[in-house]
Amino acid sequence: MEQGDRFRHGGETIKLCLLRGRRERSLPAAKNVKGLWLLQECRRTWAAQGQQWDDEALVRLAEAAPPLRSLIDPDDPRFLPPGEMPARIQAFCQETGQPIPEEPAGIVRCILESFTLKYRWVIERLEALLARPIPCIPVVGGGSRNALLCQWTADAAGRPVLAGPAEATALGNLIVQAMALGHLSNLEEARAVIRRSFAPLLYEPRASSTWEEAYQRFVTRILPAGRK
Repeated sequence: MEQGDRFRHGGETIKLCLLRGRRERSLPAAKNVKGLWLLQECRRTWAAQGQQWDDEALVRLAEAAPPLRSLIDPDDPRFLPPGEMPARIQAFCQETGQPIPEEPAGIVRCILESFTLKYRWVIERLEALLARPIPCIPVVGGGSRNALLCQWTADAAGRPVLAGPAEATALGNLIVQAMALGHLSNLEEARAVIRRSFAPLLYEPRASSTWEEAYQRFVTRILPAGRK
């Protein structure tokens, strides 16, 4: 698995890994994590109730809410179907003995912080599988535009985040076509073209015992193994 394949946001992981598998006859280790899906579903529920929030407004709300108060497992099966996502998040928090986020600000913060803590858990599982450290987290796709999410990812995981490019799926399709037409000879050359064309933004982790305490709570109380 190459440096650029180590970790990616949301559904982009699966798309890019399958694409590489068909082109290069190899499959990198990958694990998909839900998160932005939950946020999209909450927005849809709130919009139906007459509360319209764009992404920037939700980020501002989340940033002002109390930190690391309530956490969920983004991959819990209850969060897979669409509809009534805020109520499902509240039910999860109630069942796990946590404060129940009542307002959109608390729910959004809960989603984003839980998302980043699940990143760390997955990265640590990948490190054990690969028997080597993963020193940084490349973030591509729409999530790379969310500066708050990228910074919290760096803080939660204790690793630098390299954010961008945002249009990862379109670029992947373009690169495969360029390789098929002979304009690029291999995947390494394709990666070099993307690196020259789209400089990533760097987010350095900020040391905080609060994130470490939250991660231990996440593992022992929120994830399925910890709730048994």
